[in-house]
Amino acid sequence: MTVAEYWSALGRRFGAWQHGRAVRSILDTPPIQPRDDGVILFSMIGTAVMLPYLVAAKSLNAHLQRGKIMLLDDGTLTAVDKAHLAHHCGNPQILTFADIATAPCPKGNCWERLLAILDLRLDHYVIQLDSDTVTLGPVPEIAAAIDANRSFTLGGGVEDAQHGFMTIPQMIDTIYPDGPIYPHIQSVIEASLRDVPGAAGLKYIRGCAGFAGFARSTSGRAMAERFAQDAGRAVGPRFSEWGSEQAASNFVIANDPDPIQLPYDRYTNHWEEDLPPHPAFIHYIGTYRYDGGSYVASTRRAIAQLQAARAE
Repeated sequence: MTVAEYWSALGRRFGAWQHGRAVRSILDTPPIQPRDDGVILFSMIGTAVMLPYLVAAKSLNAHLQRGKIMLLDDGTLTAVDKAHLAHHCGNPQILTFADIATAPCPKGNCWERLLAILDLRLDHYVIQLDSDTVTLGPVPEIAAAIDANRSFTLGGGVEDAQHGFMTIPQMIDTIYPDGPIYPHIQSVIEASLRDVPGAAGLKYIRGCAGFAGFARSTSGRAMAERFAQDAGRAVGPRFSEWGSEQAASNFVIANDPDPIQLPYDRYTNHWEEDLPPHPAFIHYIGTYRYDGGSYVASTRRAIAQLQAARAE
């Protein structure tokens, strides 16, 4: 480890400590009042992210004012966690992995989450929300997507957002003319899509599964299962690696009717690049989550907004 790497790691550790202290105050904010309006805010969580999840869910709920909570337990939620969730999230239904059959899709690595959402979308508009997100301002684009029953996704990054939705041949020509550009399974899968049956008539987007909306649809799991079988054959055993579910989520949304890519200047990921000046929604990607103090600052700001709303 170099000196620069040491100091960077130390800074992230300090940032995690700061955030751990700040996030406790979410327990002093008003509980979510669930709405039986056909919208579900869905997340997979465990004990390690229970408090950050409450920030994610409460801050989105405060600005969206739609839906009820449903959760998937990663297997680590404790009785104390479940008591907090019952109080703060309107006694949500909590699924377990045993509740979700995955075949012919892989098991693990977030596939249960995606498949549960696709089952639920038969009767609901379902929003997938990661626990490492914070909503700081109005989200009219989300409300409009729900009202129009259009699926949406967060962009993967600045360059990805510029590409937007593409046919698979367009994506291959634009991003992968020479094959995968890095060894991560998502890149390998995306580059392999040239070989799936019917590729010319299919679309894709390099989005982010950390925040995505799935419109009500009778199609259920059909597109995800098609993706798992066709892309799985093209990629081979690596298809079950972490990251394949995000590619499947991108594929499903891209091939839904009239999907939406959220404007990246308002709905953004926290990478190594500067954030937009006034984001409404920030996804704090794991590798860079605690860099620069932004996550703790956004968490404190969201909690302050929730506390101020209670005082009004």
